[in-house]
Formats: sequence, C-alpha cells, structure tokens
Amino acid sequence: MNSECRPVESSTRGSCFDDVVLPHLDAGRRLARWLMRNEQDAEDAVQEASLRAFRYFRTFVGGDGRAWFLRIVRNICLARRAQRIAALTDPFDDDTPHPVDHPAVDPEALLLRIDDATLIARAMRRLPDRFHQVLVLRELEGLSYRELADATGIPIGTVMSRLSRAREALRGAVHSELEPTRNSAGTHIREQEVDAVLV
Repeated sequence: MNSECRPVESSTRGSCFDDVVLPHLDAGRRLARWLMRNEQDAEDAVQEASLRAFRYFRTFVGGDGRAWFLRIVRNICLARRAQRIAALTDPFDDDTPHPVDHPAVDPEALLLRIDDATLIARAMRRLPDRFHQVLVLRELEGLSYRELADATGIPIGTVMSRLSRAREALRGAVHSELEPTRNSAGTHIREQEVDAVLV
C-alpha cells in the first residue's frame, strides 16, 4: 500500500484503509485457511477480500474493522466453496478428473494422529460449516460474541446457542476420531485430556 491514507467520509475522522483493514490481514488468512481448507485457495480469497474491502471502503461506517473485514473474507470463502461444489456436481463434467478429498492412510498420517492439534483439526473437518465457522472465529481468532455476531450476520443470542451446539458437536467428532483407537492403551486417559481441553 502507499503511504497516503484514504480517509473514510462517513466514519470517525482520521480512519483510513491501512489503519482499519491491514492489521487484520493475518486473522483473515487464518480464517480463510480454516474455511477453504487449502492454502492457495485461502491466499486467493484473502487477496480478493482485500481488494473488495479497498474498493468498498467508502461504505465502512466505522465500528469494528476486524469484524467488517472478516465478514468479507467469510463471504468470499463461502461463495468460492459453493462454486467449487457446484463444479464438482456438474453432471456434464464427467471428462474432468476430480480431486480426491480423502488421501490414502499412510504410516506418517497414523503417527500424526497422536498429535492433539491434528486430532482437533480432523474433528473440525467433520463439523458442518455453520459450526466450523463460529468455532474458528471464537476460539482461534478470539472474536467476542458481539464481533462474532457482526462477522456472521446473525443475532448474538443465536451466536451463543450455535457456539454451544458447535462445541458439543466438536466433542462428539473428537470422540469419533478416537473411536478406532479405543482398544489401545491410554485411550481413556487421552479422552479425559480431550474433555479437559474442550471445556
């Protein structure tokens, strides 16, 4: 960006794109990585969101710049995923090879399953998008309930109930991920550790 600030006419005096949006680019990248589940697609989505935020910055009326920018990122990610799903389900697209979403199990993947972060990430992939989004925004990005309501466009009461259901669904998904290893030693202790992390 250049050193000149582009002020907001209808917002607080002195606000500019650089001050409102740029501090939240990393949060936008993290959100896009979680929603797109692909590094390159996430980078493309954040770039498009940044351009859209710059183009429509005059419509920003002040308030929380982070929630405003993350909402743009979220909307772009949802639109891109919907386009990708539509392309994959196109009945006339039989000649195009489809990417495989489920890689073959290899020894390295089995060893990584022990890692807590990998376990949580795998469980998160099982969640519906509406739960996935609120958990990422709240637990990973640290948005408050109000910021989360602004970013997702849903009432704050719905945010709280959706978060509760999302945490319960995540708990169930983690237990499902652990299910194949229940016969191994230490699984009961590991389940207690997971429950402690999710509380």
